[in-house]
Amino acid sequence: MTPRHVLIAGATGLVGRELLQGLLADASVQRVHSLGRRAPALAHAKLVPHIVDFAALPPLPACDEVYLALGTTIKVAGSQAALRAVDHDANLAVARAAQQAGARRAGLVSAMGASARSGVFYNRVKGELEDDLARLGFDALVIARPSLLVGDRSALGQPARPGERIGFAVGQALGFLVPANYRPIDAAKVAAALLAQVPRASGRRVLLSGEMQRGSA
Repeated sequence: MTPRHVLIAGATGLVGRELLQGLLADASVQRVHSLGRRAPALAHAKLVPHIVDFAALPPLPACDEVYLALGTTIKVAGSQAALRAVDHDANLAVARAAQQAGARRAGLVSAMGASARSGVFYNRVKGELEDDLARLGFDALVIARPSLLVGDRSALGQPARPGERIGFAVGQALGFLVPANYRPIDAAKVAAALLAQVPRASGRRVLLSGEMQRGSA
């Protein structure tokens, strides 16, 4: 396989951290360029961190693939407009710049329920991003739609989210009653599904949470 050069945006987040570790461990990946407001908290011979302003991206280094894992919450962002600037605008800007740098494949961390027609603001933003990315015409666009994400946020310097703790506890106790697509899912499983599919997919591929939960993606 030709050595792959990869871009990742959001490598300091819950799924992004898992994506970064998987890419660095992959022998077929020669270089990983991470884009963020801060550098990942690790050093690696393959890793080239870039501190960027997503509203004014510079030309990006040549690449084959891009992984989009930027995301926030209303509580952290402070407003719907600020959330949209991250979850939609920044991801789309990276995708466009990566495509100009040669990327023909893209992987996106979206959300269960994403739809441009959703009455839920968060899901509508995610759905609009999916549609806008599809219009860019990547050879492959792999969209992961996880349910409630679980993982070690303390390792990222983030506070634990009460909703995640409750959801995980309920999922553990009553998981057999909850449809697979709505059970809490470990961030590592989402990353593993994207890492497996992006290099080999064709066209638009949507990975639902239940599929990623089973590891069958």
